[in-house]
Amino acid sequence: MSSLRARLALSAYRFGGIAVYPFIGPYLAVRAAKGKEDSSRRLERSGYASANRPQGPLIWFHAASVGETSAVIPLIREIRRRDIHVILTTGTITSAKVAHQRLGDEVIHQYVPLDLKPAIKRFLDYWQPDCAIFAESEIWPTTIMELGRKRIPQILVNARMSDRSFARWSRHPSLAEALFENLALVVAQSDLDAERFRDLGALQVLKSGNLKVDTDAPSYDAPTLAGYMKQVGDRKTWAAVSTFEGEEGAAATVHSMLKEHNGQLTIIVPRHPERCDTIEAMLVEQGLKVARRTRNDILSPDVDVFLGDTIGEMGLYLRMTEVAFMGKSLFNEGGQNPLEPAMLGCAILTGGHVQNFRDSYQLLARRGSARMVRDTEMLARGVHYLLTNDTARRGMIDAGFAAVHEMRGALAATVKGLEPYINPLSVKARLMPKTMANG
Repeated sequence: MSSLRARLALSAYRFGGIAVYPFIGPYLAVRAAKGKEDSSRRLERSGYASANRPQGPLIWFHAASVGETSAVIPLIREIRRRDIHVILTTGTITSAKVAHQRLGDEVIHQYVPLDLKPAIKRFLDYWQPDCAIFAESEIWPTTIMELGRKRIPQILVNARMSDRSFARWSRHPSLAEALFENLALVVAQSDLDAERFRDLGALQVLKSGNLKVDTDAPSYDAPTLAGYMKQVGDRKTWAAVSTFEGEEGAAATVHSMLKEHNGQLTIIVPRHPERCDTIEAMLVEQGLKVARRTRNDILSPDVDVFLGDTIGEMGLYLRMTEVAFMGKSLFNEGGQNPLEPAMLGCAILTGGHVQNFRDSYQLLARRGSARMVRDTEMLARGVHYLLTNDTARRGMIDAGFAAVHEMRGALAATVKGLEPYINPLSVKARLMPKTMANG
């Protein structure tokens, strides 16, 4: 959480949101203009409900964006199998779409209320959740304090604590302890994450592994994939996915360096598709011919770059190649989740800045399915080697399958840790008359 957001959240809790409420309208308007906010449902961000609360036990799940939403979907399904109602909040339009596509009417979806006391109080007073479960690194001071005041158990699952966040919280130990001691349970991804949460004041912590390993591989439209692969023909392909600023330029440089040798098609999938107009202009300026997914452009033999400017189609893009570079790792800190390409049969290349997925990359590297590169030149050498060495590429792909299999089990561990909180709700739900339970 950024220091600015932390200050706003804390001032909102202390002063009932008075200091920051004047800025909510402009803030949401800017997000709506960028396509990140659903203006028709803006009241939900102030805690106003747009759906009826069902009768019976209810758990509030919160997942900020697409990755977190996908990670908790199997867990939500486990909860629903126990006849417990679920309200799922997300922070972006894209994550809301993923929730609708994969869960449909299994859950009630709302946009997460802003971390301001009036909004959170309004949300909790209406929905009256029996338990709150947040995904990964969602630490909202006002929300935590309000849940604590209402004595609603709050649990962090698939929890991780980045180097930067840990350093920031460690500078304010009293504040950290006052917040983290409100968490009834933290289910951490790794031993290091578990240790950091304990150091910051969490009282009950266990390790589960990464829930993202227990999710299904990203879906795809088979006819669309078949059509693209027919257009690609015998050309070699590689992909740079979840890229951030600077990495698309690096991918373009790699393409130009290797084109004479391999004649490859380069697939670029930015983490934020709204940047694609700027990215295309940069690629064209470098003399490259670009096809875009949203335009349904044909991947003719003279196309240099296929620009994946859609959301929710990573399963399509990764199935078009066997070599994937993971972004936010060459020039930006943190890295991106390497599990999806490993699941889908890709040899993985990454920059060195992978702190947010350290454990996953370490295991993949030990298994031999991921290799780190220092710079653009080293990335070009890695791509060329994998495109021209079938044995090495296949070995990395097989190692990725083995690593994913080894990492599975987080879902079962998480459910076991949650049993003291969900079992009583399940019993209560099943004792209710059917007409009430379905209401």
